[in-house]
Amino acid sequence: MDSQYQPLFEPFTFRNHVQIKNRVAMAPMTNFSSHADGTVSEEEIDYYARRSKGAGMVITACTYVSANGKGFPGEFAADRDEMIPSLHRLATAIKDQGAKAILQIFHGGRMCPPELVPNGDIVSASAVPPEGEGEPPVPRALNHDEIENIVHDFGEATRRAIEAGFDGVEIHGANGYILQQFFSPHSNRRDDRWGGSLDKRMTFPLAVVNEVKSVVAKHASDSFIVGYRFSPEEPETPGITMADTLAFVDALADEQLDYIHASLMDFWSEPRRGVTSTQPRIEMIHERVGDRVPVMGVGSIYTADDALRAIQTGVPLIALGREIIIDPDWIEKIQQGNEADIDTQLDPNDQDRLVVPDPLWQAITNTPGWFPGID
Repeated sequence: MDSQYQPLFEPFTFRNHVQIKNRVAMAPMTNFSSHADGTVSEEEIDYYARRSKGAGMVITACTYVSANGKGFPGEFAADRDEMIPSLHRLATAIKDQGAKAILQIFHGGRMCPPELVPNGDIVSASAVPPEGEGEPPVPRALNHDEIENIVHDFGEATRRAIEAGFDGVEIHGANGYILQQFFSPHSNRRDDRWGGSLDKRMTFPLAVVNEVKSVVAKHASDSFIVGYRFSPEEPETPGITMADTLAFVDALADEQLDYIHASLMDFWSEPRRGVTSTQPRIEMIHERVGDRVPVMGVGSIYTADDALRAIQTGVPLIALGREIIIDPDWIEKIQQGNEADIDTQLDPNDQDRLVVPDPLWQAITNTPGWFPGID
């Protein structure tokens, strides 16, 4: 290995003293490939196993914690105990390759397709539909007891992750799903304990964090990892601003999480509004809370030099999403001194070699511009 890339391969130790072998994680990516009953398919097992050898840890695609939280066709389930054997197979496939297995837990809220949830009952913080093309359904505002039930569901999914043998969970508070819906002034128009002021809009996500931590304390050893993923800003008005997020990560840093994960399409993206600085968002977040909680960054890190530049910001962990689909051997190639051979363009004829399930492959190849090489 070229010695300049050694920082990528330094072991990292979390606050709970668990160590991962390097600074690179596989990012969570929906793959649309589970069975209709919510169990993990063989194609998914093979897909994860193919990408788990080099990574320090693998964060799975999101799994829904409540029956009315299923956000995608072909999404695997963690909403009932019958799913534990399925989850165990996935955890084992990842861990057998030498990576820590992290289960991302999620509820889609207003982003759930009506046909995927019982009675088409789409729920959110408030009866405000997402912006976008067409006329998306107006969600029903959750009542207090229902909110408490979803908080409990996140805890139960965490217990199932523990029983299935995962090394940790990542709470999915990003990408417009239910935790973000409660934090966002666009989707949360409540005036009770669950909404209104900035602090009250943090109540639900922080309640989920505390429920997950409580379950971990009761059912897991100290070695169980808990992370939280968030999106720094929203394009809508009103919407989450960078100033909102800096306040939120302050609150998350007080929760003694093992890491926080900024969901970005581009690691170097700059703020839209809420601050006057043009410093990249990830650097602002790291400077704000990096001394209290490890920060993970992601987004368009295609080459070894991209990764090195990202780590040189001081952010201790990076994640690869599209990059590790394009080249499952991305990490190993750098370790072996073959970083010049990393593939950065997807070959549309290479599905079998890359071990990508057909539903995910169809989504990629039919979405021009999502992946380099697909026009």
